[in-house]
Amino acid sequence: MSSFKERWNIKSNWQLFVIIVVFAVTGSSAAYLSKPILSLFGIVKGSVSNWLYYPLYILLIFPVYQVLLVSFGFIFGQFTFFWAFEKKMLKSMGLGFLVKDKKNLE
Repeated sequence: MSSFKERWNIKSNWQLFVIIVVFAVTGSSAAYLSKPILSLFGIVKGSVSNWLYYPLYILLIFPVYQVLLVSFGFIFGQFTFFWAFEKKMLKSMGLGFLVKDKKNLE
């Protein structure tokens, strides 16, 4: 756990615990919420091929996860950590254009 604390510049074990809980809650919630969102578009597991359903389900989890991560981070009082984490993750995936840095605006 000390390697996580060093890598993420975390000060206390409590903060580390909260961050791990946010990751767990976010992952579970994103997977849970993606199915009803797909069904809103008429894409239900039995109505389309599994070859179509599961790739769409997995692709939908990604944006839902991104929104929930920052939202749950805010709710649990760790918005600054998760906003920085989000920007770093999007930049590493080549999607950095979605978030603007203050440094780039000056």
